[in-house]
Amino acid sequence: MTAHEPKTLTHVFAGGDQTFCFEQETLAAGSGSDNVVDVGTVLGRITRGAVTVGNGGFVGTGNGTLTKANPAASADAQAGDYKIVCVEKTTDSGLFAVRRPDGTIDGYAVPGTPYTGQVKFSLADGATDFAQGDTFTLPVTVAAGSTKIVPLNLSATDGSQIVAGVSLQKKVATDGGADLPLLALVRGPSIAREQGLVWPVGATDDQKAAGLAQLNKLGIIVRAS
Repeated sequence: MTAHEPKTLTHVFAGGDQTFCFEQETLAAGSGSDNVVDVGTVLGRITRGAVTVGNGGFVGTGNGTLTKANPAASADAQAGDYKIVCVEKTTDSGLFAVRRPDGTIDGYAVPGTPYTGQVKFSLADGATDFAQGDTFTLPVTVAAGSTKIVPLNLSATDGSQIVAGVSLQKKVATDGGADLPLLALVRGPSIAREQGLVWPVGATDDQKAAGLAQLNKLGIIVRAS
């Protein structure tokens, strides 16, 4: 391809059933800047919306308090109940394990020090000390994402940091403008040309390798040709 030759579908797509592998997607309007895609732009999909932390309960003998921060969660918080459990009793304090809904440990919190993990809060000791097993619960809900397509954003936490396909058209969805229809390669079995892919500016070799693995999971095999 010469410097002045526009990219076409064949610069990216090397094989597969177009009626099955291609999909008419929706390119989300820009928010803060234009969403610009070219033929071959690697795409992500918005699958997560707003994260909300409710007012959970407390079970135990201590009479200290938990105060949510504002915001009370990071964008990558999981949906479900976070358990803040006292695992070590001490006078006028205590050590609390913060357990995610999937059962893994998010971190450890102590009264008097703000906790800033997937959930964010502060604990305060009361007149009656916390006891081992005392548990606060913070219920987290995650709204559904729009499922719209945007250029792959490796720093995002709304789902668009995961490869969802490859653009087969050149489009610009302007900042604050309208969503646009976009033809994209989103599944296989199909073959894409490696030299036709357009990655985010600054993407490292490791990030590109991870992206190629994500395309592979979609059935899209990328080959140098």
